[in-house]
Amino acid sequence: MVALPGLAGSRVPTPIEPIPAGAFQQLTTLANDQRSTTSIGPLDAAHISAATIGADSAIVEPGAAPDEGPTGRVHLDQPDPGASSIRLGALEAAISGKPRYTLSGGATFYDNGTTAMRLPRGTKVRICGKGGCIDRVVNDYGPQKKSRVVDLYRPDFFAICGCPSYAGTTQVTVYVY
Repeated sequence: MVALPGLAGSRVPTPIEPIPAGAFQQLTTLANDQRSTTSIGPLDAAHISAATIGADSAIVEPGAAPDEGPTGRVHLDQPDPGASSIRLGALEAAISGKPRYTLSGGATFYDNGTTAMRLPRGTKVRICGKGGCIDRVVNDYGPQKKSRVVDLYRPDFFAICGCPSYAGTTQVTVYVY
């Protein structure tokens, strides 16, 4: 008994099932018959490639060598920063004077920069806590709780809070310039 192809069709994938008995057909051959009862014909020309690759075959066509490589870096004139960033020298110069006013209240960390709900983006601030002070530019709107005046980038928060790493809030004074 042999199973011949013929149970093909469109079906949804199913778990492995036994082959149904209808798939088997009887095949009779003589014991001394030297002929092959089934044979596979020669392969068609689709399996033959257009060419072969040898030891001297070129994989990439060579092009002309460049005259010379770069001799240095190109100097670009950088545009002025937007409201979300500021050059360090400009920030230090802006904060060197007397602040316009101060805000006091809670602060917590925020992974996308410095936010202050009461201040527009681009406002230069100095934020002081028990652990020290940092100079930053407000780059987002928030926090949403009235008890907090500012949310800080996580490393900035722990730099000024002077608190353990598991703390979530601290009291700060924000000097607005």
